Amino acid sequence: MAEEKRAKKSEKTNGYGAEQITVLEGLDPVRKRPGMYIGNTAEAGLHHLVWEVVDNSIDEAMAGFCTQVTVHLLTEGMVQVVDNGRGIPVEKHKQTGLSALETVLTKLHAGGKFGQGGYKVSGGLHGVGVSVVNALSIYLKAEIKRDGVLWAQEYSRGKPKGPVKKVKKIPVHEIGTSITFQPDDTIFTVTEFDLQTIIDHLRQQAYLTKGVKIIISDERKDPLKYTFYFEGGIASYIRHLNRNYDKKQETIFYTDASQDNVQVEIAFQYIDEYKESVFTFANNIHTTEGGSHLTGFKSGLTRGLNTYARDKGFLKEKDENLSAEDVREGLTAIVSVKVPEPQFEGQTKAKLGNAEVRGIVESIFSEKFTIWLEEHPRDAEIIVGKSLLAAQARKAAKAARDTVLRKGALEGFALPGKLADCSSRDASISELYIVEGDSAGGSAKQGRDRNFQAILPLRGKILNVERARLDKMLSNNEVKSLVIALGTNIGEQFTIEDLRYHRIIIMTDADVDGAHIRTLLLTLFYRYFPDLITSGHIYIAQPPLYRVEYGKKVEYVYNDTQLKKALKDAGVESEEIEIIESDETSQESEEAPEKKTKKVNIQRYKGLGEMNPSQLWETTMDPRTRVMKQVTIEDAAVAEDMFQMLMGSEVAPRKRFIQIHAKNVTNLDI
Repeated sequence: MAEEKRAKKSEKTNGYGAEQITVLEGLDPVRKRPGMYIGNTAEAGLHHLVWEVVDNSIDEAMAGFCTQVTVHLLTEGMVQVVDNGRGIPVEKHKQTGLSALETVLTKLHAGGKFGQGGYKVSGGLHGVGVSVVNALSIYLKAEIKRDGVLWAQEYSRGKPKGPVKKVKKIPVHEIGTSITFQPDDTIFTVTEFDLQTIIDHLRQQAYLTKGVKIIISDERKDPLKYTFYFEGGIASYIRHLNRNYDKKQETIFYTDASQDNVQVEIAFQYIDEYKESVFTFANNIHTTEGGSHLTGFKSGLTRGLNTYARDKGFLKEKDENLSAEDVREGLTAIVSVKVPEPQFEGQTKAKLGNAEVRGIVESIFSEKFTIWLEEHPRDAEIIVGKSLLAAQARKAAKAARDTVLRKGALEGFALPGKLADCSSRDASISELYIVEGDSAGGSAKQGRDRNFQAILPLRGKILNVERARLDKMLSNNEVKSLVIALGTNIGEQFTIEDLRYHRIIIMTDADVDGAHIRTLLLTLFYRYFPDLITSGHIYIAQPPLYRVEYGKKVEYVYNDTQLKKALKDAGVESEEIEIIESDETSQESEEAPEKKTKKVNIQRYKGLGEMNPSQLWETTMDPRTRVMKQVTIEDAAVAEDMFQMLMGSEVAPRKRFIQIHAKNVTNLDI
């Protein structure tokens, strides 16, 4: 009794009792916390709705019941996904008392992927896909072709507008599911679907599901139609990824085999590059952090090449084995597994955890790879030769790296004339600004907050590391300074825990040269410090392009579109505008007193060095007012393709890119 009284008193005192517990029913949790289900409510989350619906169709294709998926981009932000699969069942569901269709569309964790017999393999594992889409759509219509009848049901924000209706009779052979939805603009900050994003994602799905045709029809403005169909599966994907590279290996390795109900599909090809690009998938989900399937592949590759090299005499008895790093130099590979009961680590399904998959992948790959090496002696010799060269370069790079880091340690990371360090030793609040040139570096050093902001000016353009090994890269003074400043080491010795600044900010001029330097730096981070990008440590500063002075009001704007808006909001006519180049500002009033009557001055900044320290702080460095873009890798394959096209040795793809996009350049500095 006494305990009960104490409990009641405590409940009253804390103001936290049963009445404070909120129970969200049906799809209410999705609308309350959409980010938990789709990541965010911006562009990525918006497109995730399409992926969820398409995933259901792909699951039908993997089960062998669907051969075509069509995505229609309609007006008013609507999307329709149509497949010729079996069609979602419409009969009454015993457990819910609703039709199976309404159950799937309104209940979280409901679908054909939890019990036995619906799907052997599935990508949409949690059963929240289409119900989440329904919850976050202002309108959704499901149309089912099944058993000679067209059925339909409509929804608004997850609530049915009526029961499942029988629309009409149709030929029995017509089957499939059509989901049409319009995202809720009260939830999403972006409602415009990006065609290129959809093309890139669905092309990948077509590669991973060989034999299925995926059609994209953009019907919003000028009708556009794209069709993807790849009989070669991921072997075709490898061919696509390597299309702009010189190939070292003539024949693409490819195998598709099963063991213990696990399907393993692997393809690879070596190219004349120094980096490796290995993409892994489990049930068509891109496992960006790898997992057991990647471990099995790497083990099989290293062991297989070492065994072959020793058997054929490429490696002598006194020679040490090729390392895992050696055999993966220049490798482009895809490892795709289909697992009945996948175990993903983390909510984002970024890593496959099934321990048994490692052994299965290694067993299947080792057997097929051994046979392939014997059947393709020319390719085998080229691969081993490339790996032996990589081993020599690795040893040279290690010596160079050790020399650099020893020197850096002796200097205490102090770089006279370059790094102006911050006083804080707390990495979580410290920032490193990588600045273009000494002029901008001087302004940044004077304008910064010395407590937590460090400045590293770069002289000229750094080395293009796209085609440089580590030893050559570390001989470049600018790159060397940056590596020492970061404190993480590099290559096999990289340790993100030693990062000295948790925000690394690239700050370059808003012109062609600035964009080039920014791309070179991003290439460096992408190739040698990818963990800094995936962990969210890399940013791009957004300095203003114009300073607009109107009466007593001063506004900084970052592009021409914002400038037009600022002038429109101020009600300024074109004849009232005076554009002043930044280096003329101080002389304006003395040389042209007659212009004092003008209503607006627009000061255009040609470079960061033309801002005085206080302006640079106010616009670009003050955490309270600055604008920065965080660098992320949404799609590693797309990023890989872009870096190679812009920074690689092949001229033709870069020339095509310039020819296509030149007409879109509105502000070219010559």
